Amino acid sequence: MSSAPSPVSAAVGSIPTPPKFTSKEQEREYLKFRLAQAFRLFGKFGYDEGVAGHITVRDPIRPDCFWVNPFGKHFSLIQPSDLILVDHHGAVQPAESGPNRLLNKAAFMIHSAIHSARPDAHCAAHSHSVYGRAFSTLGKELDMITQDSCAFYNDCGVYKQYGGVVLDEQEGAHIVKALGNKKAVILQNHGLLVATNSIEATVHFFVALEKSCQVQLLADAAAAGTGGKTIKIGAEESAYTHGVVGTMVGGGSAVCLTSRRWRRMRGFHSTLEVASEGTKLAESRKMYITVL
Repeated sequence: MSSAPSPVSAAVGSIPTPPKFTSKEQEREYLKFRLAQAFRLFGKFGYDEGVAGHITVRDPIRPDCFWVNPFGKHFSLIQPSDLILVDHHGAVQPAESGPNRLLNKAAFMIHSAIHSARPDAHCAAHSHSVYGRAFSTLGKELDMITQDSCAFYNDCGVYKQYGGVVLDEQEGAHIVKALGNKKAVILQNHGLLVATNSIEATVHFFVALEKSCQVQLLADAAAAGTGGKTIKIGAEESAYTHGVVGTMVGGGSAVCLTSRRWRRMRGFHSTLEVASEGTKLAESRKMYITVL
C-alpha cells in the first residue's frame, strides 16, 4: 500500500488556517474563549457527570501554568471569565483567575502530570462520558473495525487498573505512563482522556474516541447476538488510515493537518456560536473576532 495521502488532498480551493496573534495576551484571551467553548460543547454532547471532568490548556504567557474549569461549575455554563489559572504545584493564581477559585484536586493531579511530562500536550480533556465509561469497564484497547477507529491505531493506551479517585501524585503518574507518547488513553473503570497540541484537536479526538467506543459496543453486541464476530481492519490498512485521519503531523505537513483539525472543530464551534447569540459567550466572541 502506498504512503498516506496529504490530509488536504481531498480539499478544493483555499484552506482556512488557525488564527495568528499579535501578542501573547491576545493569544491567552483567545485560548480562554476557545476553552470555554470546549466546555460548552462537552455540556451539549452530554459529557458532564456531576463535578467530574475537566479540560485544561497550557497558558501561552506562563507555560508552567494551565487554565481549568472551577470546581462545581456546569460545563454548559462556563464563560472565559470563570476559568482559573493553576501552576504545576496546584497553586491557583488569584490575579488571573475567575471569582470561583475552587480547584478540582483530581483535575490538578491528572493534568499537571500530563502538562509536565508532555511539553507537546497543550490541551488535555477527561470526562466520564457514557460510552467511554462503559467501554472502559472492559479494560481493553479499541478494535480497528471502522475507518474512524483507525484514528487511534497504536495511538491510544489503556490504564489497566483503577486506583480510586485521583487524589495523589502517584496515580497521576500512572496515568501519564499509560498515556506515553500517544494522544489518548482509556482509563479502566473510569473514562477517557485525550491530550494533543491544541484545544481543537483534543475536542475532535475526544468526540471521535467516544463515538468509536459507542460503535464498538454496538457492533460487539450485534455480533454476539447473531453468533458472529466483527470484521477487523488489517494492520497495514489501519496504519495507512491512521496516517490520514489520526496524526498531528501525518501526510508530511504539520501545518496542513493542524489546520484540518482546526477546520473540523471550527464547525463545532461555529454551531455553538450561532446558538449562543445574545449570550455572554457571544459577547466574548466579539472581542476576538479579529483573529477568527
